[in-house]
Amino acid sequence: MDSTILLFLLQDGITSGAIYALLGLALVLVFAVTRVILIPQGEFVTFGALTYAVLATGKVPGTTLLALGMGVVAFAFDMIAGRNTMNPRKFIRSLALNIVLPLAIWGLATMLAGRQNSVAVNFLLSIIIVAPIGLYLYRIAYQPIAHASVLVLLIASVGVHLALQGLGLAFFGAEGLRAPAIATAAFTVGPLRFTGQSIAIYAITILLIVGLWLLFGYTLYGKALRATAVNRLGARIVGIRTTLSGQVAFLLAAVIGTISGILIVPITTIYYDTGFLIGLKGFVAAIIGGLVSYPLTATAALVVGIVEAFSSFYASNFKEVIVFTLLLPVLILRSLATPEVDEEED
Repeated sequence: MDSTILLFLLQDGITSGAIYALLGLALVLVFAVTRVILIPQGEFVTFGALTYAVLATGKVPGTTLLALGMGVVAFAFDMIAGRNTMNPRKFIRSLALNIVLPLAIWGLATMLAGRQNSVAVNFLLSIIIVAPIGLYLYRIAYQPIAHASVLVLLIASVGVHLALQGLGLAFFGAEGLRAPAIATAAFTVGPLRFTGQSIAIYAITILLIVGLWLLFGYTLYGKALRATAVNRLGARIVGIRTTLSGQVAFLLAAVIGTISGILIVPITTIYYDTGFLIGLKGFVAAIIGGLVSYPLTATAALVVGIVEAFSSFYASNFKEVIVFTLLLPVLILRSLATPEVDEEED
């Protein structure tokens, strides 16, 4: 293989791997805190990408109405769950979080629609619109069954994925969208050309990873998330609200998914179901990391991206098969390392 082609493939693989690293870290975070295998993580990617693309056209994205609708349902859940213990403070808090907030976001998006907003404004507005969906999603779909088994939570994730994918089709249609690049500058290093978009992907990925490290290591909420991930019962005993930890974890996952989608949509056309396949590749990295190790997940994501790039060059028709085949040796090794448990006879 020519060295120039090798460098091009490595560059492409690292760019893709950076996105998969973000998604893998989000999946590990959510699973560690809530035991939920977040299959709908890909839908956050789709919603973030398409929201950003629609805002770039000067229109109001349908995700504003989705957030409002989910907020209304979450408010109804709060009223039903707290019907015997409701007080004015709880009512006002729930009303502000579930009704006033999405209404304010819809109003902001409507006010800014039709203007020639900068990339930074559309970037931030996309995060503001999609992030509450993650919060409401946990409140509606997962919080009521938070103490169920991992299998039940997995089945719920499959159902949520199908529902959100259908809503994506309803709000955005079947046609794909692309958006303008975050940065248009470019420079050349030897045979490699680095575009502004690829540099933005590297920079934002590094910033998010450093930000998560600072969050978990030096903030109260981050330490509460870590405590919940290590021992849910112990966290509850010392006064940490595991419900709040779950909500924060889903909020962070939605933010990471949205940013990932915004980084991808200038590079490739995004359809209502594109995020699912992208999210699965982040899932592969998370599984290789054991759903517990952040550094191993990030490293595995880079490997997944590089393997995908080389597979596209040598066997493009089988690149997805090759990428997902990476799971097999990992699962086999883990099964061999796990002590055998005899089934109980009835």
